[in-house]
Amino acid sequence: MSLRADLNQITLALADALDLVGIDELAHGKRVGYMAFKCAETLQLDKRGRERLFNIGLLHDIGVSSSREHSHLVSELQWENAQLHATEGADIVRDFGPFKDFSDPIRYHHTPWKKLKNLSNVDMAAKLDGNLIFLVDRIDAESASHYGIDLLEHVDRIRDWVKGYSDNLFSPELVELFLNTSTSDAFWMQLESPHLDRFLYDMERHSDQFELEVDEIKQLACIFAYVVDAKSKFTSKHSYGVANLAAHLGQLIGLKQSRIDMIEIAGLLHDIGKLRIPDEVLEKSGPLSGKEKQLMHRHSFETYQILRRIDGFSDLALWASYHHETPDGHGYPFQRHGNDLTQEARIIAVADVFQALAQNRPYRAPMQAQQIVSILFEMANEGKLDNELVDLVNKNLEACYQAAVDMSPAQPIAS
Repeated sequence: MSLRADLNQITLALADALDLVGIDELAHGKRVGYMAFKCAETLQLDKRGRERLFNIGLLHDIGVSSSREHSHLVSELQWENAQLHATEGADIVRDFGPFKDFSDPIRYHHTPWKKLKNLSNVDMAAKLDGNLIFLVDRIDAESASHYGIDLLEHVDRIRDWVKGYSDNLFSPELVELFLNTSTSDAFWMQLESPHLDRFLYDMERHSDQFELEVDEIKQLACIFAYVVDAKSKFTSKHSYGVANLAAHLGQLIGLKQSRIDMIEIAGLLHDIGKLRIPDEVLEKSGPLSGKEKQLMHRHSFETYQILRRIDGFSDLALWASYHHETPDGHGYPFQRHGNDLTQEARIIAVADVFQALAQNRPYRAPMQAQQIVSILFEMANEGKLDNELVDLVNKNLEACYQAAVDMSPAQPIAS
C-alpha cells in the first residue's frame, strides 16, 4: 500500500491542530488566513498568490504550542516575548520545500513596521507579507470578543484603530489595502462561524492539488510532532520516540515497508490533539482531578477528527487515535476492543506506553528497560495491552529501549 496526500488538505487539517492551542478560542489561524486571502484578492494576485497568503495565515503561529503563550498573543497588542514564537515558527518551516518561502513572513509577523522597513537583510516582498499577517493577526485579536455578538457595531472603531497604527506597527500601504478590503459587512460576517467554515470548505475544494509522496508526508508529520512535543519539557521528542519504536516493532513483525511508513506517520501524529490540553494539566506533578482526566481523554478524539479529514488517511487516523484504546474495551475515547483494534493500532499503543515510561514526567523519573517491560506485562495481563506485542518487546528489550529513547530514524533489521 502506498500513501499519497494533497498538501493543501493536510495544511488545512493541521491548521485545525494549531487552533487547538487556543483551548476555547478556536479558529484564529483560519481567520488570519481568510483576511490575508481577501487582501490578496484586492491586490488581484493570481490563484497561487492568494492561496500562498492564505496558507501563511493558517500556519503563522506554528511556533506556538503553549496555551499560556497563546493567551498572551490573543489578549495583548504587543507581548514582549512575541518574537520568540515567530522565530521558532520560521525555523520550523524553512527546511520543508513547499513551505520554505513562508519562513521570512512568519519570522517577521510580530515585527513593527517602523523597525521592519529598515531591515536591510530582508527583501521588500517578505517584509510586506509578514507585516500583512501581523496586521490581520492583530485585527483578529481586536475583534475576537465580538464574534457572534456585536461585531458589526464595532467595525468602524476597529478600522479607525488600524489607521492609528499606520507607519508605526503597520505599513501605510497595507493599512490602506486592509481598509479597501474590509468596507463591506460581508467581509466581517464571513469571520464568524458557520460562514468561516463555508469559506474553508470552498478553499479546500477549489485549491490546486499538490500531491506529496510518503517521504514528504513523513517530513511534514515530523514538523507537527515537533510542535506537539514542544508543548511541555516533559514530552520532548515523545512523538518521535513513539514513531521510531512503532516502526521498529513493525519491522520485527515483518510488515511491508509501506505499512511501516504509515505506522511511523501515525506515531508522529498520534498526540496532535494534545495541543488542546492546558499546559498546567500536562505538567501537573500530582494526581489529576476528575475534570482534568476528562480533558486528557479528549486528546485522542481530537487527533481522530483532525486526521480523518485527509483523503487517504482513514486507516492512519484510526491507528493514531486508538492509542489509548485497550483490548478489554475499557480504553478511550471509543471503547473499542478485541477485533476492533488492528495490529497497527496495538503497536502504537504499546509504543506510546513504553516511550512515556522511558521519559521524565512531572510526577516520576524515567524508568529503565526492565522496569518498563514489567509494567507492560502487568498491563497486558489486565487486558490493557496486546500480549503478543509485549512478549515481542521483551524478547528485543534493549533494541526497543534504544528505539524509544534515541529518536533516530528506524533502520531495516538485517535478515
